[in-house]
This record gives sequence, structure tokens and C-alpha cells, in this order.
Amino acid sequence: MRTRLAPSPTGAQHLGNARTHLIAYWAARQSGGELVFRIDDLDSPRVKTWAIEQAIEDIRWLGIDWDGPPTLQTEHRPRYRETLTTITGGRNLAYPCVCSRKDIAEALSAPHENRFRGEGPVYPGTCAGYQDGDPIPPQVHCWRLRVSDETLAFDDAVLGRQRCNPARELGDFPITTKDDQVSYQLAVVVDDVSQNVDWVIRGNDLVASTFRQLELYRHLGCPPPHYAHVPLVRGADGRRLAKRHGDTRLSHYRERGVAAEAIVGWAAHSLGLSDTAEPQKAADLIDHFDWSRLPKQDTVVDPERLFGL
Repeated sequence: MRTRLAPSPTGAQHLGNARTHLIAYWAARQSGGELVFRIDDLDSPRVKTWAIEQAIEDIRWLGIDWDGPPTLQTEHRPRYRETLTTITGGRNLAYPCVCSRKDIAEALSAPHENRFRGEGPVYPGTCAGYQDGDPIPPQVHCWRLRVSDETLAFDDAVLGRQRCNPARELGDFPITTKDDQVSYQLAVVVDDVSQNVDWVIRGNDLVASTFRQLELYRHLGCPPPHYAHVPLVRGADGRRLAKRHGDTRLSHYRERGVAAEAIVGWAAHSLGLSDTAEPQKAADLIDHFDWSRLPKQDTVVDPERLFGL
């Protein structure tokens, strides 16, 4: 197995991030494989410069080690542009789109519901009539990938067999932003291919992204990795951890004197890998890791009652 840690430095690492990072670490080390560290820092308006070093510090504090030096996505922009040119040049795989979110909402005649959490309405294809060789619109636009109208499937290490018809359930999606930056969907595929990542371990809110990325792997002629979409950590109200649930930053716990082993022990217990939540070192749990023991459902916590704070 060769997998990766890929924190986004748009804020501090929290309990949910920690648990996902630990799963990737345990899985990689148990397999005798490698774990690479990549900072997914393309979201430039929201990236916090301090969050890059803090992410490295937080993950090291948990007792996680990785192979090779950390890399930044922003160092790979020439590679992204080259791949973008390949996709947009001559095979009619993508098209320029001038639609705003408001345009998309107004084009749909009925309210939209999506089985994938956090996904907006399916793009109605307003600009899809563009063909290679047509004049590129002068107004601000992104490039959208044409998705297939056939069922895609993959076997997930946690969730089992997953299926989706991208055209009907997700729609054509942007591979650039309207300010001509490569999107996350394209960048992460290019990076995983170039870094020989053959396992992607991430939160179960990104299953929809996997189906989009499978389309990109197909167009690039590259085999997709194996996937494991792991449960999230949620607050008592069932929503994703946020400031409304109290301070769940790893740096906050560290500053309050909570030992990293306490967080590791809690994570292992919440995942069914340990009978108790007693503090443990991350390395001591490698041999206990078992995909079949991980729950499919998310974990609900009251952060303010954890670790005796």
C-alpha cells in the first residue's frame, strides 16, 4: 500500500482530521507500505499560512511518521497545466462554462435533492453544446468535464460496493475555477498519479468526488487507486465538527495538557480497534488495525466532555 496524508491548510487540524490521519497511518504501516505527506493548499483564498506548519506539527505530535519530505500542491502547478491542456485539447472531453450558481439554480424547474451529502444541483448542461473548435467565450468561464451516462462502480474498503451514474446524479463538473486555477478534482488525481498513490483514505463525505475522479483517471489512461471512505466525527447535533461545538483543534488539546496518547486511544476505541479508550501510542496499534472492524456510521461526540476538560 502507498497512501497519503493530505491535510488542507484552510484551518487547524481537529479531532476528525486526526482520526482519518491515524487510519491512513495504521493501514499503511500494517501493510508494510508507504505514507506520503502532501499539503493540499490550492484553495488560495482560504489557505492560512500558519496552518501548513501547524498541520505538520499536529500530525507528528500524534505519533504519525511518513516517508519523504512534505510537499505542497502549489509546487505542482506546471504539471496541472500540462494535464489540463491534454484534457481540453481536441477530444471534446470538456467545455467552457459561463454559468453562475444562480444561473444553474434558475435553470432547474424543481428543487434538487441529492443522495450525496453536500452536493448541489446537477448541472443542467446549459453550455454543453460547445464543441472543440468553437470560439471560446470572452466572458469569465470555467472548464467543465463531460461525464459519462453509464454506471460507475468501485469497491470501498469500508462502505462496500458503491455505484453512481455521474450524468444523472452529479452532472458535468468544473476542472478549473473561473479565475483559471486548476480545481481540486483535477489536481488531486494528477498528484496521486505522479506520487504513485494506490490507496486513497478519506472521509465518507467525499464519495461523490471519487466518482468524478474516476472519470479523470479514465481520460488520463491511468488505473484508479483503491478507496476507503472512513466515518466522520460529528458534534452532538449531528453536524460536522465546527466552532459551534467548542474548540476541537489538536493544538487546543495540546495546549491544555492533553497527551497525544489520549487522542490516539479515543480514536482507536471509537473505531472498534480497541476495547477501551485508554491512552495508547499510535505505533502500538498498527497490528490491531482491521478494516472489517471500522464502523460505517459516523461518530457523535461532545468535544467539551472528552479528555476530562
